[in-house]
Amino acid sequence: MSRIIVCPLDKIAELSVRHGAREMVSLIAEKQDFHRPAVIAAARHLKLKMNDIGFAGTGTLIAPSEAHVEQLIAFVKDWDQSAPLVVHCWMGVSRSPAAAVIASLALYPEQDEVELATRLRKVAPHATPNTRLIEIGDRHLQRDGRLVQAIKRIGRGAETDGRASFVLPVTAQVEIENRAS
Repeated sequence: MSRIIVCPLDKIAELSVRHGAREMVSLIAEKQDFHRPAVIAAARHLKLKMNDIGFAGTGTLIAPSEAHVEQLIAFVKDWDQSAPLVVHCWMGVSRSPAAAVIASLALYPEQDEVELATRLRKVAPHATPNTRLIEIGDRHLQRDGRLVQAIKRIGRGAETDGRASFVLPVTAQVEIENRAS
């Protein structure tokens, strides 16, 4: 059941219930208020307060930071993977796809970065992972720039209205098993 459900804020309740999720990561602006779906326990909801920006020093906006990525990695390493994990941001295009990729590599570091980025593009033609999160994740996961290059290789995602959700299999093996069933 190692799958990550990536979605915009307005789909978290629907998709949490539909997929039987019990854990969630929110990458959302500091003052963005929303209700956690009842199926997600407060103790298994990680809130990472950040804006969707690629650099620090932008006044009151909060850039993704080392601490955010450290918290994300620690949280997903504690995920038992018995049910899907919901990862969301405002539109499900930049911060949450980046977090899903980082989570996947944190759990299964033997994965090839190019294969993972290609898998992301296949399930999410609209995804444009936040470059700052990817750069920090690359460093924390000791990918030596390979993750950054793999994400650059897939390029900017297709235009979207922000209502596109997707399921990222955590490993290629899960994708193979899903096709067989």
